Amino acid sequence: MESGCFTAAQRFSCHGIMNADLCKPAPERGQQQSFNCNSAPAKNSRNKPEQSKPEMAQAVTDPKTGKSYSKGKLLGKGGFARCYEMTDLSNNKMYAVKVIPQSRVSKPHQRDKITNEIELHRTLSHKHVVKFSHYFEDQENIYIFLELCSRKSLAHIWKARHTLTEPEVRYYLKQIISGLKYLHSRGILHRDLKLGNFFVNENMELRLGDFGLAAKLETVEQRKKTICGTPNYLAPEVLNRQGHGTESDVWSLGCVMYTLMCGNPPFETLDLKETYKCIKEVRYNLPSTISPSAQKLISSILQKSPGDRLTLEQILNHEFFKGFTPDKLPPSSCVMVPELYPPSPAKKFFTKVAKSLFGKKKAKVEKMPCEEKDDKDISKLVSGIVKCSINRQISYKTVGPNEVPSPSGQLVSTVPLEQTPAEEESRKSISRSFKGTMASSSEPCEDVLTPTAIAEAAMKVLKNCLANMPAANRNPPCLSRPQSFLWVTKWVDYSNKYGFGYQLSNKSIGVLFNEGTHLSLCDQRKKVHYCLTNNKHFTFPTHSLPEQLRSQKQIVELMANYMEQNLMEGGDLHCEEQVSGSPPLLLQWVKTDHALVMLFNNGTLQVNFYTDHTKIILCKSSDDSYLLTYITRERVSYTYLLSMLNEMGCTSELRHRLKYVVQLLQHHSDA
Repeated sequence: MESGCFTAAQRFSCHGIMNADLCKPAPERGQQQSFNCNSAPAKNSRNKPEQSKPEMAQAVTDPKTGKSYSKGKLLGKGGFARCYEMTDLSNNKMYAVKVIPQSRVSKPHQRDKITNEIELHRTLSHKHVVKFSHYFEDQENIYIFLELCSRKSLAHIWKARHTLTEPEVRYYLKQIISGLKYLHSRGILHRDLKLGNFFVNENMELRLGDFGLAAKLETVEQRKKTICGTPNYLAPEVLNRQGHGTESDVWSLGCVMYTLMCGNPPFETLDLKETYKCIKEVRYNLPSTISPSAQKLISSILQKSPGDRLTLEQILNHEFFKGFTPDKLPPSSCVMVPELYPPSPAKKFFTKVAKSLFGKKKAKVEKMPCEEKDDKDISKLVSGIVKCSINRQISYKTVGPNEVPSPSGQLVSTVPLEQTPAEEESRKSISRSFKGTMASSSEPCEDVLTPTAIAEAAMKVLKNCLANMPAANRNPPCLSRPQSFLWVTKWVDYSNKYGFGYQLSNKSIGVLFNEGTHLSLCDQRKKVHYCLTNNKHFTFPTHSLPEQLRSQKQIVELMANYMEQNLMEGGDLHCEEQVSGSPPLLLQWVKTDHALVMLFNNGTLQVNFYTDHTKIILCKSSDDSYLLTYITRERVSYTYLLSMLNEMGCTSELRHRLKYVVQLLQHHSDA
């Protein structure tokens, strides 16, 4: 068997095996229904069972213009309206159409609410506000035609990602603030800022929408004292019936920022009364995983007194926004962490380093990857560009949705596990991957672990565990003081130029370079550990590094700085800063549609799932028994003896992930 664990054909098929249910986002805890405590429809809905609504016609016609529109898919639904994708049959132009049944606006005050929303929205024209097109009504419904934002909303992105990186948060916040400044300049309060009301179009541009609760700004004395909005985002003065001001929208903006960065709203609890109490007392926790500048900005926005909060202009001038902000985000960032490239100074540095490494290959290294990729290629996540690497020789290939690379690419699993139809279907799908392997000599030493040996050992123990473990609805007791081990807390894929970089839990930094060599900065960057392609290892003090390794060290340092400034820690599992001996070396990494797999020369296997940021780490303890660590979407770690999982079973959440890992590793034995 080859030491490069996966064949090219296997890599095309291996990541289609994830159970579809595993990739479904968890229910959106922070996005409750918007409400108005004076709203009659909400009151009636508590007293009467909801009547079955008549199905909307497949095509509707504007009685004034005679234009007909075809109904498409349901985009969303609210308290008394539904939103559909609809197409103008005369020119095929598509809209997002808010459909309000006439039965829900039969009372004068209900009709006035819709009229006010239409009259207010139709006057707005701004790059970051959803465009109002037109409206009409028939006997059954009122139809409000709006700009279609095909990538749905920040709520959908948050559901898939759970947290965003700081550059992404800056990217979206700048656009939200731009739209909000426009509204406030026109004397309009939104009063319902939340993730579900920030829509994203085809070009990944944000639009502020849903003006159902918007109102004109009044003087302090004339402000309406109605409590309206979404519970998790309400400001203290709104709960205290002191009325909405521009500062109330700023408060909601702070809650949005916190939610995107931390994974849940700041005042969220299981009880609504407790949530309101936390808001009134401004009682919330700031996790240490976010940067100091982000913590300061959130604290400066979530101030109890409206007058103490930063203004929108002050927020934009805050030190948090001095960090790198991308000009554009790739569509893939809707579901996975994007590869964002440093600003111009770093780009120049990369080019300079590349020149010293590769001499005259100037034309190939000066152009950044983001400039070379066509946006249409980026958006083809499944059947578009497939990047594959075999023993670090990078090639690019376009694979059609029905093209099978080779018969060996078909997954044949002998795992004695039940397969759902979704799993069986996904096993047959063709997907995309990117792989890197540490090069080795043709005759590796017997005591050197290969990726194949590590993968086969991990597959054997996990396969045995899944086959024997009983059904259970909870995980066994975790170890209260697990033995310290090293794992990857951050990573960056720059293999289109240099290699794959990662940070270990003891702050060591390593890069597996494209040609198969490996360089690590250890012991608080005082030592450099270097491994050649023939598995020969060298350790140097940083101050006396050989001249020929300094360019590679600069690349490692640049990746280290990028991860430190832009990426969050992957979990709360820390280890001792000082670890005896050389750090574990990354032997192989594989990126699939659903996960990143990493194999280390100490036998450790780590799998990071993109969708919810959960992680599985399998390693050996000092007594040679296996430990399995599961890091949840909240970045909380639990370490178990694998023997305990074998005896007591585990939750379906963990079992599904273990199944995926086993099926992925099965390819090693099939090679």
